[in-house]
Amino acid sequence: MMNTFPKWHDKNGQLIACTEKIKVMQENMTELQQMAQDAFEDALLMGCDENQVRAFLQTLMASLNNPYNLD
Repeated sequence: MMNTFPKWHDKNGQLIACTEKIKVMQENMTELQQMAQDAFEDALLMGCDENQVRAFLQTLMASLNNPYNLD
């Protein structure tokens, strides 16, 4: 599993420096990674094709909607 996180930036490229925001991001990403890993393992145990599951998870992430997009 991924143990390192990027330095988070805002939409203008400025570094997110708030310790609490960074902590929340890391906790959220860790939780998401664990949930995705569990779902992936379940799919493999049920006999699903690994490449298809990986492709679906990538498509799922790419399809996330930004409800805050005000541009």
